[in-house]
Amino acid sequence: MGAAIQTEETRVALITGGSRGIGKAITTKLVAEGIRVVINYLGNQQRAEELADQLRQSGGIVMLAQGDISDPAVAQSLVDNVVREWGRLDILVNNAGITRDNLLLRMRPEEWDAVLATNLTGMFACSKAALRSMIKHRFGRIVNISSIAGIMGNPGQTNYAASKAGMIGFSRALAREVASRNITVNVVAPGLVTTELTEGMTKSAYDGLLAQVPLGRAAEPREIAEAVWFLIESDYITGQTLVVDGGLVMD
Repeated sequence: MGAAIQTEETRVALITGGSRGIGKAITTKLVAEGIRVVINYLGNQQRAEELADQLRQSGGIVMLAQGDISDPAVAQSLVDNVVREWGRLDILVNNAGITRDNLLLRMRPEEWDAVLATNLTGMFACSKAALRSMIKHRFGRIVNISSIAGIMGNPGQTNYAASKAGMIGFSRALAREVASRNITVNVVAPGLVTTELTEGMTKSAYDGLLAQVPLGRAAEPREIAEAVWFLIESDYITGQTLVVDGGLVMD
């Protein structure tokens, strides 16, 4: 465990969309590293409770927090509750995200608005709410889960790509704002990952994307979680985007 993470008082993390897919893997990784974790979820309470029970049985300290983080008031209340319960918030992983794929000529305004509200406004709202505690304790780690779609684009995903590219720009700007307070802000941009999202892709779309991956396979969610933990442990990395895609995008 890195020196910045070692502390007499266990660090507290909030993971949005933390009960499934990549978020579940990040939650599991942080709990395994001794972090107290707040698992935010939107609607599937049973799945969230099953994960929490599983982690508690293995000795983890977790708390569930239902809420739609696309609403800034909900995001603020969520963070306030964490600080009230555990006294601090040290780590924020903005993982919650949705897709509403469509070609731009067919895309409805509500499809555009929904994706940006969750993926971009949700990140903004949670980050803003979390900063007060981080600044107070002069320590913070914010890791935003973007996507290679925000770097290379993807047909039928102008809304999603715009939101994920926006996360990268937001993170660079915020990293400059808060670096003097010992708060780092970084991005992990996954490529093809084995999750419910990719399982919903057509076989032809999945196979076409997989064929472009030099390593020849999709990532497992735990591999994205390892990248997130690397950035949380790092004291001297900020404003960076770590692409975890098996070589699909090479700048």
